[in-house]
Amino acid sequence: MKNIKSSKQQNIWFERIMAITATVNLGLVLFNLSYVPWRDFYLRKLPQIIQIYDPIKGIEPHRDTKSYLETVDALEEQVNQTGLESSQVNSRLDEIRRLSSEMIDSNPFAGVNKSGTLEKIKKRMRSHIGKESAKQSFATFWSQPYLSQNGWVKEINFFNESIRPLIASNYFRQIGENGEFVDNFWIIDLPFVILFGIELLGRTFLIRRRHPGLSWVEAVLWRWYDLFLLLPFWRWLRILAVVIRLDQAQLLNLHPVRKQIHQGIVANFAEELTEVVVVRVINQVQGSIQKGDLTRWLVQQENLRPYIDINNVNEVEAIAGLLVKTIVYQVLPEIQPAIVAILRHNIETVFHQVPVYRDLQNLPGVGQAQIQLSEQLATQIITNLYKTLVNAVEDPVGAKLTSQLVESFSKVLGSQIKEKNVLSEIQSLLFDFLEEIKINYVQRLSQEDIEQIIDQTRQLRTQVSVPAIVKR
Repeated sequence: MKNIKSSKQQNIWFERIMAITATVNLGLVLFNLSYVPWRDFYLRKLPQIIQIYDPIKGIEPHRDTKSYLETVDALEEQVNQTGLESSQVNSRLDEIRRLSSEMIDSNPFAGVNKSGTLEKIKKRMRSHIGKESAKQSFATFWSQPYLSQNGWVKEINFFNESIRPLIASNYFRQIGENGEFVDNFWIIDLPFVILFGIELLGRTFLIRRRHPGLSWVEAVLWRWYDLFLLLPFWRWLRILAVVIRLDQAQLLNLHPVRKQIHQGIVANFAEELTEVVVVRVINQVQGSIQKGDLTRWLVQQENLRPYIDINNVNEVEAIAGLLVKTIVYQVLPEIQPAIVAILRHNIETVFHQVPVYRDLQNLPGVGQAQIQLSEQLATQIITNLYKTLVNAVEDPVGAKLTSQLVESFSKVLGSQIKEKNVLSEIQSLLFDFLEEIKINYVQRLSQEDIEQIIDQTRQLRTQVSVPAIVKR
């Protein structure tokens, strides 16, 4: 027992380690998928991540926007050295005005679907200058008169706070030989894939040892969800494997989720399934009636298909005999006093209807004698009748005659029904009756509250499981 317990404990720890490893891998996958959309956020808040992960995604600074910001940096340095009114600063301003116009015309942001960023830059500059043209706004902003009039420090701070971060967010992304953007995430993902591949091979080997009848493919499909951990595409599907592994490692309880999923599936399909099953059964019964199975059953003719008897026993006769014995030996003795009382009441009623008896009742003692006589007659009649029934059941000749009577009755009834053309009418009525059931009652089944039925089923299971727990 200790060895088994120790083995289970080691297994659960292995499952937990692998589940945590798969979770880490999934986290890297999700980070890789979200990196490009969230790159602006990382650039503002965590620039160190940009420096590390940009090469993985084949991202590098765009030459045009990088040159633009470098020229602005050179302008700031030149202003610090020679002042705003110098010819060197004027030359720098001419260069920036030219680069601004080129940036608006060429739109270097379009290559990575960031044209919206350029529109935001143009809008901010137009709002700041107060002109409708973005080119004119940039030309005005990068001019000595405007910067001198509105203050160099104030205007360059506006640019560095409102415009520079937007321009700096632009980048160039390399394109591979396959025409897609370069993504070297496989370098990070490969060690995990190798680990999960080795694990899957080991698990497949163990599954085949425990279940020799399985093929290698079937053994692999036993852990079908682990295949998502090996796919180099659609990596987001690994969330299925991770969730299942966390549940198996007892790090995540998915029982409530599975319960709700099952309930939802049952609620969605129960209505259609109920209708299909009930209608199918009714259609089969109607089909049997139309094919004449009812006729064959009544007249005992096997002209359509031989009747298959699995035990050489006439079940109808056996059931009838069992019911007769139960009534004679068990039911009638219990209800005999009630039958006697009814019969005695009827005898007394008959006596009261006779005129001579009504006149004799005036004599002393006749009333009491009538009561005793009625009770004796009722008891004697019931006793004799009961003995007759017992003798009929126990007497072999009587039993045989009874069996012949039942058989003869069945044959005569079948032949008479067939000759009187009653059977066709019965079939038609039964067919119409079943059709009415489909129209009226099957629709009611589909209209029932499936959620309420599921709750009732759950309560029944709870009531059944409670005594079992107490018994244990």
